Amino acid sequence: MPPTTDHQSFLGRSILSIRRNQVSAMETSSTSQDQELQDLDIFQKRISDSFINLTSSTSPPDLLSIEWLRKLLDVYLCCEAEFKAAILLRRDPSHITKPPMDRQIPDLVDRAVKSLDICNAVTNGVESVQHWKKLADIAVGAMEQKPVGEGQVRRARKALSNLVAAMSNEEVMSSVNNGKSTERAWSFGRKGSSSGGGGGGMKEGNVGSFRSLSMTVSRSWSAAKQIQAMAANLAMPRGGEATGMGMIVYIMSTVMVFVMWVLVMAIPCQDKSGVASHIPIPRQLACAAPMIGLQDRISEELKKREKNKGNAGLLEELQKLEKCSHGCIELMDSLVFPVEEEKAEEMRAKLGELGETCQKMEEGLDPLRRQVREVFHRMVRSRAEILLIFDNTGKSPSPIL
Repeated sequence: MPPTTDHQSFLGRSILSIRRNQVSAMETSSTSQDQELQDLDIFQKRISDSFINLTSSTSPPDLLSIEWLRKLLDVYLCCEAEFKAAILLRRDPSHITKPPMDRQIPDLVDRAVKSLDICNAVTNGVESVQHWKKLADIAVGAMEQKPVGEGQVRRARKALSNLVAAMSNEEVMSSVNNGKSTERAWSFGRKGSSSGGGGGGMKEGNVGSFRSLSMTVSRSWSAAKQIQAMAANLAMPRGGEATGMGMIVYIMSTVMVFVMWVLVMAIPCQDKSGVASHIPIPRQLACAAPMIGLQDRISEELKKREKNKGNAGLLEELQKLEKCSHGCIELMDSLVFPVEEEKAEEMRAKLGELGETCQKMEEGLDPLRRQVREVFHRMVRSRAEILLIFDNTGKSPSPIL
């Protein structure tokens, strides 16, 4: 029986409706891809501008100084804010639970968890530096009295000898923190408090007393291995993922690894020997050039340091502290008592240079420590926000739980 006119009309309308839906879906997909490309371009430009500004404002003596590290941490915090704006704020957050983001986001958060231990190691390293500064303060104070006596010189020399020994001995460096136990508990939380990562209630007197709710880190923990683990599977997205949100996640991971690498290079950390002189940063990234330039300059500083067989960090103030201490010890060893006024003035001049370095450290180390702590808590909060999104969507990203 031949089809009726009504049946033909119905089939025509159905086919037309399907085609319209297909066109609408293609247009929606195209709009979404265009938005992702735009977000990626904006994100890359802002990250690139941040590192270009950091590089252009850095003269050779300022690289790896306390002030420069604080600027670097400011850049990281800005990058982290831009990342959350691009990934979470301008779109439905649940998209991070869908492929390919459901693989990439857990990798990023796993690096953040590893970064928490590095932040704590750096905090302990800053405390070591503060301890060494106190030894230098003892030497400076001992030599301020006139006339210079043998007892004063002996006291100053002992303090500087202890300082130099601590800076050159990795075992001393890892346990010098005011008699702390050699086994440290790191990551989430701290002694005598709740485990939340929101940063509330942390008192200044509790520096370095973090207590782990996830793992206990002993003396076998290695900063070098931690950086290696963070960079191990840092693979640049390919194909369609290279032009979307996946690339933003990759760039943020690269920034995170780079910043943690710089902190480990600059600040005394447990078992940093063997840390790679470079981390993988693809040159085709828009933000790669300034980061690679900084990495090359830091690597040159590392080569100079390795020639001197030193184990302390590349922090500029540490280099000056060690150099001044060696110079003062040599001069003290050449003194003949009673000390001639000319020699005493030469001694005071060298100790004056040491005192200037101590003053810079006095002014900068506490703010640096607070900034490292701010990075720590920002990472904890971001991790909690991401886990909440996965929880609300019924997903269970096992790698980051």
